[in-house]
Amino acid sequence: MPPSTLILPARNEAASLVTLLPRLQKTCPGAEILVIDDGSADNTATLCAEYGVQRLTHPYTMGNGAAIKTGARQAQGEVLVFLDADGQHDPADIPRLLAKLEEGYDMAVGARDNNSQASLGRNLANRVYNWIASWMTNHRITDLTSGFRAVRADQFREFLYLLPNGFSYPTTITMAFFRAGYPVAYVPITAARRQGKSHLKPLQDGVRFLLIIFKIGTLYSPLKIFFPISLFLFLAGLGYYLYTFFSVGRFTNMSALLLSTSVLIFALGLLSEQITNLIYKP
Repeated sequence: MPPSTLILPARNEAASLVTLLPRLQKTCPGAEILVIDDGSADNTATLCAEYGVQRLTHPYTMGNGAAIKTGARQAQGEVLVFLDADGQHDPADIPRLLAKLEEGYDMAVGARDNNSQASLGRNLANRVYNWIASWMTNHRITDLTSGFRAVRADQFREFLYLLPNGFSYPTTITMAFFRAGYPVAYVPITAARRQGKSHLKPLQDGVRFLLIIFKIGTLYSPLKIFFPISLFLFLAGLGYYLYTFFSVGRFTNMSALLLSTSVLIFALGLLSEQITNLIYKP
């Protein structure tokens, strides 16, 4: 297996790093370990020095995605392994992810089971995200938001410019890989409860995840977004026309508006699809 770099975004995660770092060194001897200190105010620096782990720092908190990008740019390994620094991800699962890359996959994602979700609401939200993303990519996605994954460095860096600085980089990179035709595997894992307080804001970040799904979908497969909207407006216009025709015997302005709008949206989606195919570089 090519040399690997383990990348851990960390913001005040010293409580979990004290046990996680030695476990990583034991599980992956010889692997480069990068802790991306995203403006921590605890003793993360001391722990990294104690265990001989390289620490890259942000002068202020820039976000999980920004930390991921910093690590990916500085990593020396041909394979990147991303995992949370809060103790949720078991280092013992890393060899299972790497084994998938040896089988020919370009990215292997740790797919959490139902017992690994922080709450019922988050579990339901993730199911919705997985369903929407699966429909848009035509591939079954079992865990869209998992931050535990192994990926070939060269392919990952192709999409750095797309990654947001916040908490939704897994969503973006997953959909980008599927659109680019890079094979992705899912490895079932059980994630532990995080140590310390979560930095995720369920409502705000949940909406952001959903917007990113549509953003990437529009970028790579516009008709997946435009066609359903066009079809809905067409059926609404046709239905309203039939209703007014049989009730008052005429074709109304609202029917004309709905039908013409559906045609315009479909044409816009078709044009966007052609532009995407022309400018997209696989």
